[in-house]
Amino acid sequence: MQNLSQDYLKTVVPSQLVSERGSNLVVFNPGSGNVRIGLAKQETPFNVPHCIARHNTQAWKPNVVDQMLNTEVTTSQRVERERAYNTVASLLKIPYLDQSSSFGSASRKHMQMGRIDGYNQRSTTKKDTVFTWTNVYEDEQSLPATSETSADRSDASATRADPDVTDSKDTSESKRKYRKMIFGEEAMTISPKEPYCVHCPIRRGHFNVSPHYSAQQVCEDLTAIWDWVLLDKLHIAPSERNLYSAVLVVPETFDSREIKEMLTIVLRDLRFSSAVVHQEGLSAIFGNGLSTACIVNMGAQTSTVVCIEDGVSLPNTEKILPFGGDDISRCLLWIQRHYKNWPQIHSDVLAKPVDMLMLNQLKESYCDIKEGELETVATAHSYEDAMPAVPHKTNLTSLNVPPMGLFYPNLLVPEVFPQPPRTWFQDHENMLEETWNMDYAGGGNMGLPVWDSFGVSPLKPKKVEKIGLAEAISSSILSAGRIELQRKLFSSIQLIGGVGSTKGLVSAVEERVLHAIPPTEAIDTVEVLQSRMDPTFIPWKGGAA
Repeated sequence: MQNLSQDYLKTVVPSQLVSERGSNLVVFNPGSGNVRIGLAKQETPFNVPHCIARHNTQAWKPNVVDQMLNTEVTTSQRVERERAYNTVASLLKIPYLDQSSSFGSASRKHMQMGRIDGYNQRSTTKKDTVFTWTNVYEDEQSLPATSETSADRSDASATRADPDVTDSKDTSESKRKYRKMIFGEEAMTISPKEPYCVHCPIRRGHFNVSPHYSAQQVCEDLTAIWDWVLLDKLHIAPSERNLYSAVLVVPETFDSREIKEMLTIVLRDLRFSSAVVHQEGLSAIFGNGLSTACIVNMGAQTSTVVCIEDGVSLPNTEKILPFGGDDISRCLLWIQRHYKNWPQIHSDVLAKPVDMLMLNQLKESYCDIKEGELETVATAHSYEDAMPAVPHKTNLTSLNVPPMGLFYPNLLVPEVFPQPPRTWFQDHENMLEETWNMDYAGGGNMGLPVWDSFGVSPLKPKKVEKIGLAEAISSSILSAGRIELQRKLFSSIQLIGGVGSTKGLVSAVEERVLHAIPPTEAIDTVEVLQSRMDPTFIPWKGGAA
């Protein structure tokens, strides 16, 4: 492929690459919970959990790397959470935390009598999908197919067994071999009894670097996950990737060092010929065909707010909030346990990823921001060891409270992550040069405009703010400066990310943001714009537009 000149690269945008290179453009949109990867010509990308399970040959290792985290809620956090619940209950006109709703009382009475199936409510079977344990063994028919080179074998990591692994459960299975690596949802549904360790390379909008999870291992896991999607979903072999270009749509939370490492993965390890980097906020603008808006991105573990004017990000308006959809799901579990509505099963969303899948499903199906008591009968499942899932019909109550944690974050008590070594974020190379030249065997010598359209300084650390979503939006827009621009932004709020699909969220944002604007400001209108497609995929679509 003919190399593009540096002058051209300074002005290149994904739409030009699409028109000039046809379908040979892959768009990557990595997040804390999921990664979205697809060809630009696709309507939607492949959206898979951003995790990998590696076969564990050392018995002392935990099943999930993040089990090391401190998950204990402090006394002050518990008090603040209960106070926040009562504040939300007052707004939603439902009983306080220490009060019993009429439905909740009836529910517990029926549970004590052993009857929960008598409610005249529509069936929820369709919404209560059952997850099955992953088959961790190689298909015996695929074992002889090992004639490729060692380099290709390392690339095709999704479907190959480790030839050195001979672990077995019993004599009858002595010839069966464990899969070396398992990805995505399959990685999250591995039985805790199986010898695997689950890794999530991105947490809370950053590389999940810790004393127990090295930066090198994080990068290796990212490479393996992305390579698996390219091979298993897009069917793009390593030998063909020099014919492809990449667009990397990255969240505002990432630091410069992390972005640099991801570019290295795309160009050196995955062997793409060239790449451009775009901010999620900017890509969201393109995805909805706008030029000016306040972008509110609510992901699995972080939420960000940034204002865009005429296709240019305004760095001083950026807000990063340490909560997202996973925290809403955990809040849902906390509420059910408080009211003793949750079945007597061992649900641990950190130690057993399959429980997080189940809770996310319940949240997406039943949570709604609306006034009045909101309850339903649903089916939760217990996933114990290697046993099949067992259904438990249960009564879920206060379903409108968890998503309100977006506005009252004390409801969402986050788990405490070890701080990564600060040296990880100190990039002493000059990343603000006009181009960053890399010479890799997979892609040739390309000049990349890494920072031309990306509003970030590698010397400025990312600041996380512990405020609610409404205050963050109001503060972000008021930081934009001119009153005319502020009015336009308040009338052009765009909700993206998985949480953006929450029922009732649009009206809640409009109402709460309007109340958060100081009375001294001459603003009387707040409007959330309707999305053209699923909010989860808007940034990815913008990168492909």
